[in-house]
Amino acid sequence: MTLAARDRRLGWGLLAPALIWTAAFFILPFLAMVALSFASMDGRTVVHGFDPGNYVRIFTDWTMLKALINSLEITLVVTVVSVVLAWPLAAIIAFRVPARWQRLALLLAVLPFWTSYVVRSYSWLLVLGQNGVVNKALLGLGVVAEPLQIVATRSATVIGFVHFFVMLLTLTIYANLIQLSPNYARAAQDLGANRWQVFAHVILPLTLPGVVTGAFLTFVLCIGDYITPQILGGNAELTLPQLIMLQLGRSGNFPLASALSVVLMAVVTLAYFAASRWLRLDRV
Repeated sequence: MTLAARDRRLGWGLLAPALIWTAAFFILPFLAMVALSFASMDGRTVVHGFDPGNYVRIFTDWTMLKALINSLEITLVVTVVSVVLAWPLAAIIAFRVPARWQRLALLLAVLPFWTSYVVRSYSWLLVLGQNGVVNKALLGLGVVAEPLQIVATRSATVIGFVHFFVMLLTLTIYANLIQLSPNYARAAQDLGANRWQVFAHVILPLTLPGVVTGAFLTFVLCIGDYITPQILGGNAELTLPQLIMLQLGRSGNFPLASALSVVLMAVVTLAYFAASRWLRLDRV
């Protein structure tokens, strides 16, 4: 056996456990879900077959189509707001905080990750509620005459998401920023560029891998999240994960829930291909 063949066999041997795990717990369940999405319901009985009726219903029933639109709108708003807030925070940590304090700053930034997702959502419920900190502060300052209805709105959902994802984006952007040589900015300034031009034409393009990677992770985690919209947004406007849970829990319509899940997976896949140009994890 040649050395190249032996190395190739060793490589496949090392890769085999991961491939088997992925096939067993992702590919096969996903194919089963796709097959189930083409089934139909006869009363409470699942009738297997090849019926595209579930997909037709998703894109013709306004309630379901609206849930998809709501998920996309919320996810896009959360992603954009999180990027806008995270980039300056990452830049402050990378360029303004002394090197010996940067680890502590990053530690403080990731503290929300150490808290249960449910606990974070319920914490925001207490902060934004009728008798929460925000309303009490606004009433005390005389800004409003009566408590604002923040909980059970899209705004509450966005606030809860942004609180979590700003930290995630800060880490990915910071990882890019600390790799930048200050000579790039100096060279641009020597060529006559002002601070805005240095940022727009030098710094920002070089940090796009971190920005897009963090934005993609934000998109994936946000659009598939059920807990935050359920706790903070209530059922005032359904998102796609909430609609899937309703089909599973209340209606017991597993084929329709599977079709909704396939549509959700397709949206995430399209987002990946849209961002794949900048998704270079080795540079983050």
